Amino acid sequence: MSARRGSALVTGATKGIGRAVAVHLAGAGFDIVAAARSQAELDTLDAEVRAAGREFRGIQIDLTDVAATKNALEGIDVDVLVNNAGIGVIKPFTELSADEWNAMVNLNINALYHVTRAVLPAMIKRGSGHVCTIGSIGGRSAWVGGSCYGATKAFVTSWSESLMLEVREHGVKVSVIMPGGVATDFGGHMASDADQWKLTSEEVAESVTHVVTAPGKVLVHRLEIRSNTVPKKK
Repeated sequence: MSARRGSALVTGATKGIGRAVAVHLAGAGFDIVAAARSQAELDTLDAEVRAAGREFRGIQIDLTDVAATKNALEGIDVDVLVNNAGIGVIKPFTELSADEWNAMVNLNINALYHVTRAVLPAMIKRGSGHVCTIGSIGGRSAWVGGSCYGATKAFVTSWSESLMLEVREHGVKVSVIMPGGVATDFGGHMASDADQWKLTSEEVAESVTHVVTAPGKVLVHRLEIRSNTVPKKK
């Protein structure tokens, strides 16, 4: 069992990249605070984390509920925050409903404020900590159907860099991980054999672990990762 490194809060922690991040960080020595909607999936994650010898706290929450998020995270003091929760509705702009647009903005952007604002002051006071947010290559590369989702990820990149410049003098690190295609059930897409060329959630989680365990003054602020394979031609 790895020596204890501290504690990590992971949002959207029960599926895909978030779950892989929580499990990898537990294996690297972090106690895990996991925020997600499903209590049943939090319970199964609890078992995985404790099997790695680490402590676990599950928070069942809808992060777009501002009052609930504030109440649930009040007094939280963690060494690492991984902002992973997100939603993607991939379709042409004229087909996006207002509800779909608002859902992406509320979770992919607004929740970043409420979650990070809850835990950052304690990091600044302590003089150490790490805020790591899952962005996307889609935040800098336009594509049909990505008008809103891609824009939210462009926000993540800009916000992360501004925050990094604001808090590094306090000993707090800020990073953004920008994966390419990842084989998960996301954005209405169901993972299949045709996705074998893509990155896995575990590979993204390994990159997150590498970034948040970088030694001392080393900061990997922006990390773009993509598969070194390509889709098979039809």
